[in-house]
Amino acid sequence: MTTPTAPAVPNFDHIFVIIMENHTFAQIIGAADAPYINQLAASYGLAASYTAITHPSLPNYLALTGGDTFNLTTDCTDCFQNAPNIAADRIAAAGKTWRAYMESMPSAGFLGDSYPYMQKHDPFVYYDDIRTVPAQLANVVPYTQLATDLASAATTPNFVWITPNMTDDMHDGTIAQGDTWLSTAVPAILSSPAFTTQKSLLFITWDENDDSAGNQVPTLVIADGVPKGFRSQIAYNHYSLLRTIEVAWNLAPLTANDAAASPMADFFPVVG
Repeated sequence: MTTPTAPAVPNFDHIFVIIMENHTFAQIIGAADAPYINQLAASYGLAASYTAITHPSLPNYLALTGGDTFNLTTDCTDCFQNAPNIAADRIAAAGKTWRAYMESMPSAGFLGDSYPYMQKHDPFVYYDDIRTVPAQLANVVPYTQLATDLASAATTPNFVWITPNMTDDMHDGTIAQGDTWLSTAVPAILSSPAFTTQKSLLFITWDENDDSAGNQVPTLVIADGVPKGFRSQIAYNHYSLLRTIEVAWNLAPLTANDAAASPMADFFPVVG
Protein backbone atom coordinates (compact mmCIF):
# COMPACT_ATOMS: atom_id res chain seq x y z
CA MET A 1 0.00 0.00 0.00
CA THR A 2 1.30 3.45 -0.89
CA THR A 3 1.14 6.26 1.60
CA PRO A 4 1.76 9.95 0.97
CA THR A 5 5.10 11.25 2.14
CA ALA A 6 6.27 14.82 2.58
CA PRO A 7 5.64 16.90 -0.54
CA ALA A 8 8.57 18.28 -2.47
CA VAL A 9 8.98 20.51 -5.51
CA PRO A 10 9.94 18.37 -8.53
CA ASN A 11 12.94 19.17 -10.68
CA PHE A 12 10.96 20.44 -13.65
CA ASP A 13 12.43 20.65 -17.15
CA HIS A 14 10.52 23.86 -17.85
CA ILE A 15 8.76 26.42 -15.67
CA PHE A 16 6.36 28.93 -17.24
CA VAL A 17 4.98 32.07 -15.57
CA ILE A 18 2.11 34.14 -17.00
CA ILE A 19 1.32 37.33 -15.11
CA MET A 20 -2.05 39.03 -15.34
CA GLU A 21 -3.16 42.34 -13.84
CA ASN A 22 -5.12 44.09 -11.14
CA HIS A 23 -7.92 41.80 -10.03
CA THR A 24 -8.90 40.24 -6.76
CA PHE A 25 -9.31 36.54 -6.12
CA ALA A 26 -13.08 37.04 -5.80
CA GLN A 27 -13.31 38.88 -9.12
CA ILE A 28 -11.83 35.90 -10.97
CA ILE A 29 -12.54 32.67 -9.14
CA GLY A 30 -16.18 31.70 -9.64
CA ALA A 31 -16.76 34.60 -12.01
CA ALA A 32 -19.01 34.02 -15.02
CA ASP A 33 -16.79 36.13 -17.26
CA ALA A 34 -13.72 33.96 -16.57
CA PRO A 35 -14.89 30.49 -17.67
CA TYR A 36 -11.53 29.29 -18.97
CA ILE A 37 -9.61 30.33 -15.85
CA ASN A 38 -12.16 28.58 -13.68
CA GLN A 39 -11.92 25.48 -15.86
CA LEU A 40 -8.17 25.47 -15.20
CA ALA A 41 -8.75 25.92 -11.47
CA ALA A 42 -11.09 22.92 -11.48
CA SER A 43 -8.62 20.80 -13.44
CA TYR A 44 -5.36 21.72 -11.66
CA GLY A 45 -4.38 23.63 -8.51
CA LEU A 46 -5.36 26.97 -7.02
CA ALA A 47 -3.57 28.92 -4.29
CA ALA A 48 -6.60 30.15 -2.34
CA SER A 49 -4.67 32.26 0.19
CA TYR A 50 -2.10 33.92 -2.07
CA THR A 51 -1.32 37.63 -1.83
CA ALA A 52 0.69 40.13 -3.81
CA ILE A 53 3.42 42.08 -2.03
CA THR A 54 2.49 45.74 -2.52
CA HIS A 55 1.17 48.31 -5.01
CA PRO A 56 1.52 49.32 -7.83
CA SER A 57 2.67 46.92 -10.59
CA LEU A 58 6.42 47.32 -10.91
CA PRO A 59 7.50 46.46 -7.35
CA ASN A 60 5.46 43.26 -7.55
CA TYR A 61 7.14 42.28 -10.81
CA LEU A 62 10.53 42.93 -9.22
CA ALA A 63 9.55 40.90 -6.15
CA LEU A 64 8.74 37.97 -8.43
CA THR A 65 12.08 38.17 -10.25
CA GLY A 66 14.47 39.83 -7.79
CA GLY A 67 13.12 38.91 -4.39
CA ASP A 68 12.62 42.53 -3.37
CA THR A 69 10.60 45.63 -4.16
CA PHE A 70 13.80 47.72 -3.85
CA ASN A 71 11.72 50.29 -1.94
CA LEU A 72 9.95 51.33 -5.13
CA THR A 73 6.47 52.78 -4.79
CA THR A 74 5.80 53.83 -8.41
CA ASP A 75 5.86 52.40 -11.91
CA CYS A 76 9.06 54.30 -12.71
CA THR A 77 10.81 53.62 -16.01
CA ASP A 78 14.33 54.78 -15.10
CA CYS A 79 14.70 53.13 -11.66
CA PHE A 80 17.19 50.50 -12.77
CA GLN A 81 18.59 48.06 -10.25
CA ASN A 82 22.12 46.81 -9.74
CA ALA A 83 20.83 43.65 -8.09
CA PRO A 84 20.78 39.92 -8.77
CA ASN A 85 17.74 38.40 -10.43
CA ILE A 86 16.37 34.94 -11.02
CA ALA A 87 17.06 34.97 -14.78
CA ALA A 88 20.66 36.09 -15.28
CA ASP A 89 22.10 35.39 -11.85
CA ARG A 90 20.49 32.07 -11.01
CA ILE A 91 18.96 30.34 -14.04
CA ALA A 92 21.56 31.32 -16.64
CA ALA A 93 24.35 30.95 -14.09
CA ALA A 94 23.21 27.36 -13.50
CA GLY A 95 23.49 26.59 -17.20
CA LYS A 96 19.77 26.74 -17.89
CA THR A 97 18.04 28.85 -20.52
CA TRP A 98 15.46 31.60 -20.10
CA ARG A 99 13.36 33.95 -22.16
CA ALA A 100 10.79 36.59 -21.33
CA TYR A 101 8.05 37.00 -23.94
CA MET A 102 6.39 40.41 -24.04
CA GLU A 103 3.21 40.82 -26.04
CA SER A 104 3.25 43.89 -28.34
CA MET A 105 6.93 44.63 -27.64
CA PRO A 106 8.23 46.28 -30.85
CA SER A 107 11.56 44.40 -30.94
CA ALA A 108 13.81 42.24 -28.77
CA GLY A 109 15.36 44.17 -25.92
CA PHE A 110 13.20 47.24 -26.52
CA LEU A 111 13.45 49.88 -23.78
CA GLY A 112 10.64 52.31 -22.96
CA ASP A 113 6.91 52.22 -23.57
CA SER A 114 5.13 51.40 -26.81
CA TYR A 115 1.48 50.97 -25.91
CA PRO A 116 -0.04 48.43 -25.45
CA TYR A 117 3.41 47.21 -24.35
CA MET A 118 4.51 48.96 -21.16
CA GLN A 119 7.96 48.68 -19.63
CA LYS A 120 6.56 48.55 -16.07
CA HIS A 121 5.32 45.03 -16.82
CA ASP A 122 8.75 43.90 -18.04
CA PRO A 123 10.90 43.53 -14.92
CA PHE A 124 13.90 42.05 -16.69
CA VAL A 125 15.02 45.27 -18.37
CA TYR A 126 15.25 46.94 -14.95
CA TYR A 127 18.22 44.77 -13.94
CA ASP A 128 21.59 46.17 -14.94
CA ASP A 129 23.09 42.76 -15.69
CA ILE A 130 20.33 42.08 -18.21
CA ARG A 131 19.76 45.52 -19.70
CA THR A 132 23.47 46.30 -20.26
CA VAL A 133 24.54 42.80 -21.33
CA PRO A 134 23.53 42.15 -24.95
CA ALA A 135 23.51 38.36 -24.60
CA GLN A 136 21.07 38.61 -21.69
CA LEU A 137 18.94 41.41 -23.11
CA ALA A 138 18.46 39.33 -26.25
CA ASN A 139 16.36 36.97 -24.12
CA VAL A 140 13.65 39.64 -23.70
CA VAL A 141 11.67 39.14 -26.88
CA PRO A 142 8.29 39.82 -28.48
CA TYR A 143 5.58 37.29 -27.61
CA THR A 144 5.30 36.30 -31.26
CA GLN A 145 8.57 34.37 -30.82
CA LEU A 146 6.98 31.93 -28.38
CA ALA A 147 5.13 29.86 -30.98
CA THR A 148 8.41 29.13 -32.75
CA ASP A 149 10.21 28.30 -29.52
CA LEU A 150 7.44 25.93 -28.38
CA ALA A 151 7.84 23.80 -31.53
CA SER A 152 10.24 21.47 -29.75
CA ALA A 153 11.28 20.82 -26.17
CA ALA A 154 14.87 21.60 -27.16
CA THR A 155 13.98 25.12 -28.30
CA THR A 156 11.70 25.84 -25.34
CA PRO A 157 13.68 27.67 -22.64
CA ASN A 158 13.86 26.14 -19.19
CA PHE A 159 12.30 29.31 -17.78
CA VAL A 160 9.56 31.07 -19.72
CA TRP A 161 8.01 34.35 -18.56
CA ILE A 162 5.00 35.74 -20.43
CA THR A 163 3.58 39.25 -20.08
CA PRO A 164 0.41 39.90 -22.11
CA ASN A 165 -0.20 43.43 -23.34
CA MET A 166 -2.25 46.01 -21.46
CA THR A 167 -5.53 44.78 -22.94
CA ASP A 168 -4.96 41.04 -22.72
CA ASP A 169 -3.61 41.11 -19.15
CA MET A 170 -6.91 42.61 -17.86
CA HIS A 171 -5.27 45.93 -16.93
CA ASP A 172 -7.08 47.95 -19.57
CA GLY A 173 -9.15 45.14 -21.03
CA THR A 174 -11.97 43.26 -19.35
CA ILE A 175 -11.82 40.04 -17.39
CA ALA A 176 -13.51 38.36 -20.34
CA GLN A 177 -10.85 39.62 -22.74
CA GLY A 178 -8.07 38.28 -20.53
CA ASP A 179 -9.84 34.97 -20.10
CA THR A 180 -10.23 34.66 -23.87
CA TRP A 181 -6.54 35.43 -24.36
CA LEU A 182 -5.58 32.75 -21.85
CA SER A 183 -7.93 30.28 -23.56
CA THR A 184 -5.68 30.51 -26.62
CA ALA A 185 -2.29 31.00 -24.97
CA VAL A 186 -2.47 28.26 -22.35
CA PRO A 187 -3.53 25.36 -24.60
CA ALA A 188 -0.58 26.17 -26.89
CA ILE A 189 1.71 25.71 -23.90
CA LEU A 190 0.00 22.60 -22.51
CA SER A 191 0.03 20.88 -25.93
CA SER A 192 3.68 21.74 -26.60
CA PRO A 193 6.43 19.09 -26.47
CA ALA A 194 7.78 20.75 -23.32
CA PHE A 195 4.57 19.69 -21.54
CA THR A 196 3.72 16.49 -23.40
CA THR A 197 7.18 14.91 -23.49
CA GLN A 198 8.92 16.51 -20.50
CA LYS A 199 8.05 17.61 -16.96
CA SER A 200 6.78 21.19 -16.97
CA LEU A 201 5.01 23.60 -14.65
CA LEU A 202 2.87 26.65 -15.41
CA PHE A 203 2.01 29.39 -12.95
CA ILE A 204 -0.67 31.97 -13.76
CA THR A 205 -0.80 34.80 -11.25
CA TRP A 206 -1.93 38.41 -10.94
CA ASP A 207 0.48 41.19 -9.99
CA GLU A 208 -1.84 42.88 -7.45
CA ASN A 209 -5.52 43.35 -6.70
CA ASP A 210 -5.68 47.08 -7.47
CA ASP A 211 -5.78 48.40 -3.90
CA SER A 212 -8.55 46.22 -2.52
CA ALA A 213 -8.06 45.15 1.10
CA GLY A 214 -5.69 42.26 1.67
CA ASN A 215 -4.15 42.25 -1.82
CA GLN A 216 -5.34 38.68 -2.40
CA VAL A 217 -4.93 37.49 -5.98
CA PRO A 218 -5.64 34.23 -7.76
CA THR A 219 -2.70 31.98 -8.58
CA LEU A 220 -3.04 28.78 -10.58
CA VAL A 221 -0.54 25.92 -10.45
CA ILE A 222 -0.69 23.71 -13.53
CA ALA A 223 1.37 20.55 -13.92
CA ASP A 224 0.97 16.80 -14.20
CA GLY A 225 0.67 15.43 -10.68
CA VAL A 226 -1.14 18.42 -9.20
CA PRO A 227 -4.32 16.93 -7.73
CA LYS A 228 -7.36 17.88 -9.79
CA GLY A 229 -9.19 20.79 -8.21
CA PHE A 230 -6.72 21.10 -5.33
CA ARG A 231 -7.02 24.33 -3.34
CA SER A 232 -4.16 25.21 -1.04
CA GLN A 233 -5.10 27.22 2.03
CA ILE A 234 -1.47 27.96 2.91
CA ALA A 235 -0.62 31.66 2.94
CA TYR A 236 1.64 32.19 -0.07
CA ASN A 237 2.82 35.31 -1.88
CA HIS A 238 5.04 36.30 -4.80
CA TYR A 239 8.17 35.43 -2.82
CA SER A 240 6.74 31.92 -2.41
CA LEU A 241 6.39 31.55 -6.17
CA LEU A 242 9.99 32.70 -6.64
CA ARG A 243 11.15 30.32 -3.90
CA THR A 244 9.34 27.44 -5.62
CA ILE A 245 11.41 28.01 -8.77
CA GLU A 246 14.61 28.18 -6.73
CA VAL A 247 13.84 24.97 -4.86
CA ALA A 248 12.87 23.10 -8.03
CA TRP A 249 16.25 23.88 -9.56
CA ASN A 250 18.37 23.98 -6.41
CA LEU A 251 19.14 27.68 -6.84
CA ALA A 252 20.29 29.92 -4.02
CA PRO A 253 17.81 32.53 -2.77
CA LEU A 254 18.23 36.08 -4.04
CA THR A 255 17.34 37.90 -0.81
CA ALA A 256 16.15 37.28 2.72
CA ASN A 257 12.57 37.63 1.42
CA ASP A 258 12.56 34.59 -0.83
CA ALA A 259 14.89 32.71 1.52
CA ALA A 260 12.23 32.98 4.22
CA ALA A 261 9.31 32.11 1.92
CA SER A 262 7.82 28.63 1.84
CA PRO A 263 7.93 26.88 -1.52
CA MET A 264 4.53 25.86 -2.84
CA ALA A 265 5.26 22.20 -2.25
CA ASP A 266 1.77 21.09 -1.22
CA PHE A 267 0.73 21.20 -4.88
CA PHE A 268 3.11 18.29 -5.56
CA PRO A 269 2.20 15.39 -3.26
CA VAL A 270 4.73 12.60 -3.22
CA VAL A 271 3.42 9.04 -3.04
CA GLY A 272 5.95 6.65 -1.55
